Amino acid sequence: MRRAFSVDTSRNDKPPLSTRGFRDAMAQFATGVTIITARAAADAFVGFTATSFNSVSLEPPLVLWALSRRSRSLTAFERVERYAVNVLAHDQAELAQRFSRPHADRFAGVSFALDWADAPLIRGCAAWLECRHNALHTAGDHMLFIGEVVSCAHHVVAPLVWHAGRFTARDA
Repeated sequence: MRRAFSVDTSRNDKPPLSTRGFRDAMAQFATGVTIITARAAADAFVGFTATSFNSVSLEPPLVLWALSRRSRSLTAFERVERYAVNVLAHDQAELAQRFSRPHADRFAGVSFALDWADAPLIRGCAAWLECRHNALHTAGDHMLFIGEVVSCAHHVVAPLVWHAGRFTARDA
């Protein structure tokens, strides 16, 4: 059943929302930290730190994450059919920082395994999810990726959390 909604435009007395104000408000929302990885063209691995990650559905198992439309990795992730989500453990803040900044080879010296998705599953993580693309959607200055989880595993370990502009750990 569809519902029609109307918007009252007579109350336009609020000032415009600032980007900084929005970022500061969202910083109060604690979120887990992930590294999304894939095998791109020419067998090169790509990966980046993402805090914009959520589960969407249990049936089928779907997850959602976002990547800036200005990211150098965007084209690679749009082209791959499979990828992995590495949910970082409390002691992996250095990896999160490494994968959030430009780096010649983000994977150099990083211990990982390959499985179904043929994407790096970083050792020591709290959880791993191997996914295939389900849908892509443009949303503002980001691209939303919805993936179907095909395989997953986890360890009971304290996760790495992003809150108020910094990394912290929470009890497992």
